[in-house]
Amino acid sequence: MKDTNCIFCKIAAGEIPSRTIYEDEQFRVIMDISPATKGHALILPKEHYANLYEIPEEVAADAMKLAKKMASEMTQRLECDGFNLAQNNGEAAGQTVFHFHMHLLPRYKEDGNQEKFAWNHLELSEDEVEEIYQKLTK
Repeated sequence: MKDTNCIFCKIAAGEIPSRTIYEDEQFRVIMDISPATKGHALILPKEHYANLYEIPEEVAADAMKLAKKMASEMTQRLECDGFNLAQNNGEAAGQTVFHFHMHLLPRYKEDGNQEKFAWNHLELSEDEVEEIYQKLTK
């Protein structure tokens, strides 16, 4: 299924030009137009799924397999020092386009983005940790 109002559906279908670096029957991988690092790319399923909660397990598994393949290939070709994969779900998590996608982020020792990809660590009491644990294990 495609969403006629979704920009990523249009890009994945080839209706909007992009710098495509990989394509198969299920996915298109494009260069991000507002990159966070040199080589930042996006894996876009050709079918529309708003987020991780909607994507079928098989497609999610295939996306991760493709991410591994792309990360290996990009690391070799770009000679980067590391690699991040990012996948946001919901506005609170930073999702801005509501079409499942994975960010492929080649990392370089001197890219200046170390703080942008980090988070503040919480200091939780033992009671808070136990409460969370109980919610996750019931």
